[in-house]
Amino acid sequence: MARNCLVVNLDRCSGCDGCVVACKMENKINLGEYWNRVVTVGPTGTHPDIEMYWLPVQCQQCEHPSCVEVCPTGASYRDPETDVVLVNKEKCIGCKYCMMACPYGVRSFNEDERVVEKCTLCSHRTADGSGLPNCVVCCATGARFYGDLDDPNSDVSKELAKYSDDCIHTLPDNAGTGPITRYILSPKIAAWKELA
Repeated sequence: MARNCLVVNLDRCSGCDGCVVACKMENKINLGEYWNRVVTVGPTGTHPDIEMYWLPVQCQQCEHPSCVEVCPTGASYRDPETDVVLVNKEKCIGCKYCMMACPYGVRSFNEDERVVEKCTLCSHRTADGSGLPNCVVCCATGARFYGDLDDPNSDVSKELAKYSDDCIHTLPDNAGTGPITRYILSPKIAAWKELA
């Protein structure tokens, strides 16, 4: 089974929020709701040695998603064909258990429909293997990549292969969920900071 995910090269990310806008436009996300956010990390240090970077945060497509485990109706699930964590709105009762269980705070409550929503890796574009998530397509700096982590010929694997292990990061795995989204941040740009 493919482990489709995003790889974000923070060495290139300019913090423009283009991925946020692309996501909202593609998925018709309501004002005030987000499936993708860009967090500013820093600045840290003392002049002239100051570091800062931007960290886009969306669903981490966890190996062991706690959101799926706590869902009482099965609305949060892993698609058996694509292995992507999704939400079936028809089954969602709006209890928000999955929102509380997500250690990354990347789920959003749609007030109009009274259901939980999240990044789907643009499954309507990517499920058949021919498309890319809109955030990847619209990234002005070419910082976002999509593909199968287990396929050495995928865009994500090729990008990761360019960097040493000390440049490749994941968000903290304090809950044992096993996030598979990868971030590239070279020490020459900034030191990786664990988000609180």
